[in-house]
Parts: sequence; structure tokens; C-alpha cells
Amino acid sequence: MNIGLNTHMSDALFSNVEQKKENLGIKNLYTKKVEGDELKALKDQVKQNSQAFSLNIEIIQVDISFKSGESENVNSDFEKNYQEFQDFLDNIGYKGKAIADLSQDEAKELVSDDGFFGIDQTSQRIADFVIQGAGDDADLLKAGLDGILQGFNEAEEIWGSKLPDISYKTIDKAKDLITKHMNEVGVNILDTSA
Repeated sequence: MNIGLNTHMSDALFSNVEQKKENLGIKNLYTKKVEGDELKALKDQVKQNSQAFSLNIEIIQVDISFKSGESENVNSDFEKNYQEFQDFLDNIGYKGKAIADLSQDEAKELVSDDGFFGIDQTSQRIADFVIQGAGDDADLLKAGLDGILQGFNEAEEIWGSKLPDISYKTIDKAKDLITKHMNEVGVNILDTSA
């Protein structure tokens, strides 16, 4: 009786395992001949797997070559761009913490109203650049003003859409500072030659 019960449970268990294999698409290739659409599907799966394997090998090779030093050009370009950025920051007088090392609060402080990259200080640097370069020369002041406006328009085009509001506030304040200086030195800011 115990043997009969175990045989019955064994048959039920085996039947259940076979049903699960079938539901999962697992085929016993040793006892069943594969033909037609099923054979085509298996061939397609083997082809996809081999392509995926080849792609993975290529990715690994690229990763290995990148890590093994064939990336010198990439590193060199990065280092060059990084140095140019650091030189730019030095040229405009920034002596603070490295930009990449700033916390979110420190970055917010830098772009706040009275922060180094805020509207007041940035617009003043832009205006000072034009004014110091042009002095009191009317033509150079007008060219400098036109130049910053042209540069701003080009930045908008590169950006691809409207720039952040801080940019418009900064350029407006820089224009105001330059035109104020132009008025102070008697430069007519209206073009009457048109």
C-alpha cells in the first residue's frame, strides 16, 4: 500500500515537472524530433544568441582597450578641456573651490544674486571687459555692446531653446552698465546713420 501511494505520488510529480517544462518551452531534444517551424525557431534563436555573444565580445574588447591605455587621446582631450576651463576660471578671477567638488548648496551660493557667478558680479565682469577694452572710444564701445549681444544670440542658438532666466537678467544688466558708461562719456547710443 505504501508502495502504491509512493508510485502514485511519483507519477503525479513527474507529470507535473513535464507539464512545467512544456509550459516554459523546454524541450527534451533526446526523445522528440524537432522539425519545421520549431526547427526554424531554434535556428533563429541560436543565430540571435551568437550575434548577442559577438556584440558582448566587441564591447568587452573596447572596454579592455579603453582601460589598457588606447584611450590616451580621450584622456588627453579631457585633460586639455579641463585645463582650458581652469584657465578660464582663473582669467575671470574665480579662486574658489573646484567646480566639480562643490556641494549643491555651494553651487547655489555661487549663482545667487551676490554670488561670483550671480547676475551682479557676472554682468559687471562682462561690462568691465567691454569698457576696459574700449575706454571712451564711441566706436569700440558700440562694437563691444554689439559683440556681447551677438555672443548672447549665438549662445541661444547653440542652446537650442530659451536660455535660463538668469542669462537674460545678466545680459540685460550688462547692457545697462555699458550704456550707462556710454552716456557718462557722451557717446550717442542711438544710431542716426540709418
